[in-house]
Amino acid sequence: MGEASREGGGEPPPAPRRPPTPTWALPAEPDPRRWWALVVIAIAQLMVVLDASIVNIALPSAQRDLGMSDANRQWVITAYTLAFGGLLLLGGRIADLVGRKKTFMIGLVGFAIASGLGGAATGSGLLFGARALQGAFAALLAPSALSLLTTTFTIGKERSKAFGIYGAIAGGGAAIGLIAGGLLTQYLNWRWCLYVNVPIAVVAFIGAAVFLRDRPERGRVSLDVPGVVLGCGGLVAIVYGCSEAEPRGWGDGLVLGLLVGGVALLGVFAWWQSRARHPLLPLHIVRNRNRGGAFLTMGLAVIGLFGMFLFMTYYLQTVLGYSPVKTGVAFLPMVVAIVVGSTQISARLLHRIPPRFLMAPGAVLASVGLFTLTFLTAEPAYVSHVLPAMLLVGLGMGLTFMPVMATATSGVAPHDSGVTSATVNTAQQVGGSIGTALLNTIATSTSAAYIADHLADAARRAGALGFTPAVREGIVKSGVVHGFTVAIGVGSAIMLLAALVAGLMVNGRAPTQDRAPAADSAESADAAA
Repeated sequence: MGEASREGGGEPPPAPRRPPTPTWALPAEPDPRRWWALVVIAIAQLMVVLDASIVNIALPSAQRDLGMSDANRQWVITAYTLAFGGLLLLGGRIADLVGRKKTFMIGLVGFAIASGLGGAATGSGLLFGARALQGAFAALLAPSALSLLTTTFTIGKERSKAFGIYGAIAGGGAAIGLIAGGLLTQYLNWRWCLYVNVPIAVVAFIGAAVFLRDRPERGRVSLDVPGVVLGCGGLVAIVYGCSEAEPRGWGDGLVLGLLVGGVALLGVFAWWQSRARHPLLPLHIVRNRNRGGAFLTMGLAVIGLFGMFLFMTYYLQTVLGYSPVKTGVAFLPMVVAIVVGSTQISARLLHRIPPRFLMAPGAVLASVGLFTLTFLTAEPAYVSHVLPAMLLVGLGMGLTFMPVMATATSGVAPHDSGVTSATVNTAQQVGGSIGTALLNTIATSTSAAYIADHLADAARRAGALGFTPAVREGIVKSGVVHGFTVAIGVGSAIMLLAALVAGLMVNGRAPTQDRAPAADSAESADAAA
């Protein structure tokens, strides 16, 4: 009888019921102060991003003033990146547990105090410690800022516009830091590159108290202490290993030990997260195909971008003889292009077309811009080569960063928004560390080989008379530029790989204007993977 009813057209089995959409995935009542909240978040994020580059221009002056050795001066940069990159996951989870607004404000206060200590440093040790403290509070501030943005803007065009502005800051903050660093160093002194954070943090703190709103979440969980030790330890080892690869080389025993140890710790971390009751980084966040593709695209794109900042700064100052201020101004066209790409193109198109149709072409455009720089010579070539490349890279990064961040944070439950935002920042920070170390090693080794070969060739041609200092200087300068172009070529290839990852992995559809992004869950993430 049962067989007959099934074959004879009985009632079909009921369709499986979809689980109800969680309340956090439904559109919330718009906060009337949300655009002022965006201004506050943007100010704080700009402070964190530009601080990573503003000190670069001031470093030579600080080294002379405090009597730092050439071997130790790198710690002004490394102390910040170590603490920032290593503690981001912890900072993101603290934001989820304690509250995003509270963590944001604590991060602002701590960052301002650390900046003041660094500016007043009377010795290199105090400066290194202050920079590490800055990085630790930045690890609280950055993920809470992005998660506040994620939970404040959830629907349609407004979300696209907000992430466009945020993406412009993420892409252009480093260049703005170079401009500000040049102005402050040349017309005041290097200490103001740190002091300037204090008034910015005060303004952002007052704005946060007035305009930011953070909805309390139920069911918050305890902190995963083993996950903190494994995850943060692995990230610190990798970032430190990449930083030490610059002076030591990639084949050095310490560098290899740190990198292998860091990867091993992260492997154990991933194993533990699949078993922990309250994981530091819930694996469904990274298993989601679109989110994982966005993280990987961000990391690869930043490798090429940071390489360009490093080499163009040295090219403009040491090869073309630009002053710090003129060097900063030379980056302005790229900043403008990033802003245009993020706010006028990506923000207008994201709710109409799939994100990968912005990410992939943007990364290709940036790759073409970087490839243009491989034709640089020791002769002045700003208008013919540098300017077009900066415009292409800036426009490409503007097209890429905004949809990457929007995709990476889309559909995440509020209790996971902090750690998700931290993962975006981690991809950016680790990518920047790897890119700086990898491309700088390629550049220096290539330059050394070029200079040695050409000096030997010049000596053979000159014979007993030898060659003049001018010939030697010309060979050295050409060798430095040759190293830059080879490394930038590698960066161009990595940027092309970012385009490939975005095109193949990110397959999400354009978000609609009248609803929040689709809810994410462990089950849907596994299906998407």
